[in-house]
Amino acid sequence: MKPTFIKGADVSMLKEVEELGGEFFLGNQKKDLFEIMQIKGLNVVRLRLWVNPYDEEGCPYMGGTNDLETTIELARRAKEQGLQFILCIHYSDFWTDPKKQIKPKNWQELSFEQLEEKVYNYTREVLDVCGACNVLPELIQIGNETTNGMLWPDGRTPKYLFDREKFEEMEAVEWKAAFDRLVRLLNAGIRAARESGPMRVILHLDAGGANVLYRTWFDEMAARGVDYDIIGLSYYPIWHGSLEELRFNLDDISARYDKEVLIIETAYGHTAESPTGADIFTDELAKNAGYPPTVEGQAQFLYDLMQTVDQVPGGKGLGIVYWEPAWLPVDGTTWASPEGMKYGNDVAPMGNHWANQAWFDFQGEALDSIDVFRQFKSKKEC
Repeated sequence: MKPTFIKGADVSMLKEVEELGGEFFLGNQKKDLFEIMQIKGLNVVRLRLWVNPYDEEGCPYMGGTNDLETTIELARRAKEQGLQFILCIHYSDFWTDPKKQIKPKNWQELSFEQLEEKVYNYTREVLDVCGACNVLPELIQIGNETTNGMLWPDGRTPKYLFDREKFEEMEAVEWKAAFDRLVRLLNAGIRAARESGPMRVILHLDAGGANVLYRTWFDEMAARGVDYDIIGLSYYPIWHGSLEELRFNLDDISARYDKEVLIIETAYGHTAESPTGADIFTDELAKNAGYPPTVEGQAQFLYDLMQTVDQVPGGKGLGIVYWEPAWLPVDGTTWASPEGMKYGNDVAPMGNHWANQAWFDFQGEALDSIDVFRQFKSKKEC
């Protein structure tokens, strides 16, 4: 049974936050996070999965250290509260996004054919464990923000993805070959998912307001007959354009490819204050987005975003998933350990850079903005 309109949250950091002393409160009463989500009208949880998020000494990469055991534990807790489960498989030992898609350490020496087989076998093994633990996902992502491909260099898409015309005729062969390779890897994961249960398959890009990007990438999927159900979009208003640009893209791609669309990642700050001085969200970025950096501004953005998705023609707008609304600024939590940064070739200051975009104040008390999920009524619910 699928919800009429997805109101979800990715809370993959939760175990790390709780182990470091983080607690959650509703009306000054301590509660389990998943219970708060259920009370406030949320119906879906999204959880990421990394293959082996540990360094050679067995120390965690942090950032949630989302191995299979952690993912299963969080999924079980979510389902006990009646929440559905989106599994986001990164096919990496750590973070993947458009600037990094690093192969797992133990997959580095595989040939392309062996890598293709590994994607299939790994996906099947993960889903078999989920099934055995009674937490089979209702939806599954094959890769995370695969704008520039996955499992680099084998599944990397060409540069100039936003402007196909930059390719000269001699480069067209490499363009086709790169997408052929990527699709073989995607299809391996999709085939495993289809064989494992009645889950819906999501393909996910970033930059939700970038229509040229989505047309370019998904045209290649359509040309190769890739079997997926949902187009997932990251949409952060501080980076990804206006809601009108998002609206145009959602309407266009849902019709062009006859697919449902889902905002699989989004967030907005409830304040520009930063408990560590390192938060990404600032007053300056809030000006780009057009909403005040307040609890009320956060709530209004979420309402407007849900309304935008709900108005996609043909009922093809599935809903939204908020990214890490429970990442409290407890001492010790960090997006990455030094070894994790080294693995991903992505170096930045350690710590929590997201706390001012949570649904909780810095002490863990639920903000009024989370009430927007009960207040918003989808056309599907009327």
